[in-house]
Amino acid sequence: MDEQQHLAEQFEENRGHLRAVAYRMLGSLSEADDAVQEGWLRLSRSDTSAVENLRGWLTTVVARVCLDMLRSRKSRREEALDPLQVGAHVAEPIAGSEGGTDPEHETLMADSVGLALLVVLDMLTPAERIAFVLHDTFDLPFEEIGPIVGRSATAARQLASRARRRVRGTSTVPDADLTRHREVVDAFLAALRGGDFDALVAVLDPDVVVRADSVAAPPNGSEISGARTWAKGAVAFSRFARFVQPALVNGAVGLVWAPGGRLSRVLSFTIKRGKIVEIDVVADPERLRELDLAILDG
Repeated sequence: MDEQQHLAEQFEENRGHLRAVAYRMLGSLSEADDAVQEGWLRLSRSDTSAVENLRGWLTTVVARVCLDMLRSRKSRREEALDPLQVGAHVAEPIAGSEGGTDPEHETLMADSVGLALLVVLDMLTPAERIAFVLHDTFDLPFEEIGPIVGRSATAARQLASRARRRVRGTSTVPDADLTRHREVVDAFLAALRGGDFDALVAVLDPDVVVRADSVAAPPNGSEISGARTWAKGAVAFSRFARFVQPALVNGAVGLVWAPGGRLSRVLSFTIKRGKIVEIDVVADPERLRELDLAILDG
């Protein structure tokens, strides 16, 4: 057996582990596969004769590839059309394994990792995400994580600690109000998922105001008033609502829309007397990163 074939066999033995590492960092199967493939290319071009722990070496290489991909993603984040706009229609990807990512498979993978975790991870900086995932999920010591993110071991520990606090989240709303507001938001989400126009109108104040920022409703944002007016467009969103989850948004009950675990939209609510009187739809990446999110059991 020649050296290249031996390397290929060793790589295949670690492929599942490397894919799991990359998926937890990137939240996308297609990007994870790209990162793993790049790991193989780097392995095939490297002299690993002195490497004692090939699995650890490959994990480090794939982590660095993921870090570069996350940084690139932050600089060129692509925004999808917003189906929460009245009258908007967005084509849902067709599931299939040939020639691209299977969205159903990606959703199942997100569920197995924990969709809630992927959503919150998307709020972290690339370095925070790498440090948190490598340490808290794969038990890498900070002495090994530090060089990957270009920090000292102490700084890497601080990155993971900061990420951990954001993942856990905190509430600034009294428990009694949270319970009541959660019931209202749950009713809203159930109506949305069921495409139930009447149930959706029932949970909204008749004069509800729905505001969307300029990314959710290009080019200048939008504001819609009236429960029945907005609900007509919102029920068309029901087929996408499986990706919506309850969350604490800056300590108050809201919703996040994260297809495939990638945070795309956040809905925050103003609730009075058991009715939703205002909804704010946030999609701007900068504003999303400023939010404190903690996913609730849904």
